[in-house]
Amino acid sequence: MDFDLTEEHLAMVDAVSKVCSKFDDEYWSEKDRNAEFPHEFHRAMAEGGWLGITMPEEMGGSGLGVTEAALMMNAVGRGGGAAAAMSTLQINLFAPQPIVVLGTPEQKERMLRPLINGSEKTCFGVTEPNAGLNTTAIKTFAERVQGGYRVNGSKIWTSTAQEADNILLLTRTTPLEECAKATGGMTIFFTKLDRDRIEVHRIPKMGRAAVDSNAIFIEDLFVPEEDRVGEEGKGFHYLLHSLNPERIIVAAGAIGIAEDALKRASLYAREREVFGRPIGQNQGIQHPLAENWVQIEAARMMMLKAANLYDTGKPCGAYANAAKLLSGRAAFDTATQAVLTHGGMGYAKEYQVERLMRESILQRLAPVSEQLILSFIAEKELDLPKSY
Repeated sequence: MDFDLTEEHLAMVDAVSKVCSKFDDEYWSEKDRNAEFPHEFHRAMAEGGWLGITMPEEMGGSGLGVTEAALMMNAVGRGGGAAAAMSTLQINLFAPQPIVVLGTPEQKERMLRPLINGSEKTCFGVTEPNAGLNTTAIKTFAERVQGGYRVNGSKIWTSTAQEADNILLLTRTTPLEECAKATGGMTIFFTKLDRDRIEVHRIPKMGRAAVDSNAIFIEDLFVPEEDRVGEEGKGFHYLLHSLNPERIIVAAGAIGIAEDALKRASLYAREREVFGRPIGQNQGIQHPLAENWVQIEAARMMMLKAANLYDTGKPCGAYANAAKLLSGRAAFDTATQAVLTHGGMGYAKEYQVERLMRESILQRLAPVSEQLILSFIAEKELDLPKSY
């Protein structure tokens, strides 16, 4: 198997890196400090055409695969903006996939084009306070009414809802107890985020302050029929079009965070002298960083394999999940080691590694827990009894 990137891939990565280089450490520190959305970065990426990398060409997108989206996100992750930069973009890369696959021509034109050109932003309303990773247990309900649906319920960890114009919303249209299967009776909508009917409450967080996370409360939101994506009751299965790409793209960005942290740690270890020699000459500094390099490269191989499987239409669930697991750990372990390598200065905001550490732990927590990943792999790859 050839793991070398093509000339087209290398040119794409170089172009993305050049955009990222315009936004320095002080830019991201300011956005983190002020909990302010990076509008300038979002605009620059839109102008470069990167928001539509996986979208249909007829809508203004590039029509490329998950491999290309992952390579783009990897470049973004290592460009200094860490999870804040990644989260500014990544919802465009996976959340609209049900629309790409199932949307009518009218829906694609109306829903996708503004996301691609950056004139509108969306958020993803799936997780609920009392359901968590058990998506089949959601209770947000869309009741059929004249001309559409009336929605009531709540969601949590809805990123970018402070800025979003629209919401991709997963609801129940049939109560769980009336469904033959738990995965039945759910429906996806893409509709305007009507702030008269949707309360958005920001959740203060440990990291990634520049991109908001929210609890949202929906009361009597009218959603017109034309905003339903696909058939009623099949939303859970449509959601699967997003899940594996999401894991792969998140993994790629996490690897980028790890690469950035390792670069900063290695530079400091070469330049910082104690007892008349650079600290990087000491094996106590060298070996942990070398182990981080091994982690990163192993995660990269898994991520690229998962992306290749997805793009060639082959089963990739276990590999996408494994890539997310390895990459999240590589990001957190490397960012933590970068802080330790800097010693006391690692605790100072000046050197940025404390920010990378705070943002790296998110890669272990979301979009799926490590425990659920391992349970899934045990069931699907080891033929062990389902535990959840």
